[in-house]
Amino acid sequence: MFSQFIDSPLGPVQISATDHGISAISFVTTPRLAVPSALTERAATQLLAYFAGTLTQFDLPLAAQGTTFQHQVWRELCNVPFGTTCSYGDIARAISNIKAVRAVGAANGRNPVAIVVPCHRVIGANGTLTGYAGGLDKKAWLLKHEQRPQALLC
Repeated sequence: MFSQFIDSPLGPVQISATDHGISAISFVTTPRLAVPSALTERAATQLLAYFAGTLTQFDLPLAAQGTTFQHQVWRELCNVPFGTTCSYGDIARAISNIKAVRAVGAANGRNPVAIVVPCHRVIGANGTLTGYAGGLDKKAWLLKHEQRPQALLC
């Protein structure tokens, strides 16, 4: 297992990886001993570009641990475009399982690859911010960060 830390506008971020892909990206309070790899370096570069406002889509192999259903939800989350939001019901419809709204919410909450698998883009059906493992303040910041004028991305 490999790991690396970056400083972000939201505090330290830990990047974890196996030989096969990124297994976790999470907000931490204190960086610990790191054992970086080429893959964690690649993820760090992309995350820093995201925070700088020059990257809107990640290109990283993922190796998150989860159930088949969770992986289905996480794959669909990756289809939510930068700068947009959707509801848990939207994700349930997209995976052709409209009755699974609560299960989608649970899978969203268990997403181990924050930011890259953009669970922060899922909001309540009434437009309100709902839970985020990193905290609602971080979710609000990420959504605001993605709402900046697209002209800055050129």
